[in-house]
Amino acid sequence: MQILLTNDDGVYAPGIAALRSGLTELGNVNLVAPATEQSGVGHSITFLEPLVCKEIYNGDELFGIAVEGSPADSVKLGVSELLPGPIDAVVSGINGGLNAGINVLYSGTVAASIEGAFFRINSFAVSLEYDPHADFDTAAVIAVGLIRQILEQKSVEPQLFNINIPTAAVERFRDGQDVQVHVVPMGVERYGEHYIKRQDPKGRNYYWATNDPPPQRTDHPTDLTMLADGHVTVTPLMFDLTSNGLLGEMAEWTLKVER
Repeated sequence: MQILLTNDDGVYAPGIAALRSGLTELGNVNLVAPATEQSGVGHSITFLEPLVCKEIYNGDELFGIAVEGSPADSVKLGVSELLPGPIDAVVSGINGGLNAGINVLYSGTVAASIEGAFFRINSFAVSLEYDPHADFDTAAVIAVGLIRQILEQKSVEPQLFNINIPTAAVERFRDGQDVQVHVVPMGVERYGEHYIKRQDPKGRNYYWATNDPPPQRTDHPTDLTMLADGHVTVTPLMFDLTSNGLLGEMAEWTLKVER
């Protein structure tokens, strides 16, 4: 199996190194990732300047290709130009920080996997809860095992999956305890709408985004509720944003251009 590995934390991030090592048990890993951190860039792609690429070596071994662009650029360029032959899976991560709830819409990590899905390739985003002492190696073991199981059980049609791993699950796994995996929808509760207002030395106002208030816990399980309880989550995603229910309703509407 040919795997394209990318991320949004940059080609030198510890999470991608751990995942690169772990994914070798599933196939041949081709690393194509942004040259620098691109967190929060969403699904941006580069049109107005060239995409400079550089091969990165670990001793005499080719580690991967660094792209002076976004995560989506890296996947698009990797599939279209840089890698020979068909790609069987795109994996993005391991991100240093969860990508759950509405953060899915902002995430460069998830956007890279969505770009893979555009090409009709099985694609996975993998994120680990932020911790200054994050154990990416253990998280990679968890993630690779889940990716293998998903590929074994999914339908033939290419699909897109978002995997999130909380620190508590990593600690339980490392201690030999059972870790639960929940297949859940993404939470869509609003949060992180507060800003801190300050002034710079020249008296100009600026605003610094916070994570407050936190999302309200829902009665039904979502990635946010399960992660808060310390469980690993898997969420199937789709990039078609069409509201099919409303589309059917609108078929009966009468709309025209008015003068």
